[in-house]
Amino acid sequence: MALPALLAGAIAIAFAPIFVRLSELEPTATAVHRLLLALPALWIWQALEVRHGPKDARPRWPRDHGVLVLAGLFFAGDLAFWHWSIRFTSVANATLLANFAPIFVTVAGFVLFSERFSRTFLIGMVLALGGACVLMGRSLTLGMETLLGDALGLITAMFYGAYILTVGRLRARLPTGTIMAWTGAVTCVALVPVAWISGETLIPETLRGWLVLAGLALFSHAGGQSLIAYALAHLPAAFGSVTLLLQPAVAALLAWVLLGEALGPWQGVGALVILVGIYVARRGS
Repeated sequence: MALPALLAGAIAIAFAPIFVRLSELEPTATAVHRLLLALPALWIWQALEVRHGPKDARPRWPRDHGVLVLAGLFFAGDLAFWHWSIRFTSVANATLLANFAPIFVTVAGFVLFSERFSRTFLIGMVLALGGACVLMGRSLTLGMETLLGDALGLITAMFYGAYILTVGRLRARLPTGTIMAWTGAVTCVALVPVAWISGETLIPETLRGWLVLAGLALFSHAGGQSLIAYALAHLPAAFGSVTLLLQPAVAALLAWVLLGEALGPWQGVGALVILVGIYVARRGS
């Protein structure tokens, strides 16, 4: 069930940009609520795991708690830098560069953990990344004026790659609910001062605004991100990061269906190349 869970998680988090677009709040404040509103469900899940799960699956102090905090900080960096990158470059640039995480996951796996990758996997990764470039190519803007935002987008990819690697290592010993509850709490605490420094309000004005935030928190984060964390116990982190390139393809389709954004033939070609790349990477994993 690991691969279907990973695919379902990628589809669920593809709704996140839609929720962010519909949110009444600024991006970082929206990210705070993404974690804050998900925490009650995640901590109930974690409490059930503690009560009914094996005792040796509980986090140990200080080793496990330190890594859980690190994973939460990595995810906070991912969200914060991505939202800041949008301020200085186009949404397409920020989204594309943030999805370069597979490169950093693969390099870090090779350097830090001596992992080896087949030629077939690397070809699949390059295909999937190329498909993402084609998918976003119509909206990309290049120039000195977007350089800072583009650099922040690449830093986003580094943080998300570090998060995927860390969660993959944690899932070798800890259950999903425990990881999601602890990392969610750390990420939320880390993002509050970022939203405050940005001068963003944290309170939506309407019930619709709260419902959008609840959808982002419960569907995309508690649902989608948890499915991804579950899958990373059974699949290589590098392959998991490549599979998550399905997210921009699904997001483009959702934006077409729900928001009426144009979807041209080249975007369809890019989405198809992403799928082929994921399939090839799976064959080589």
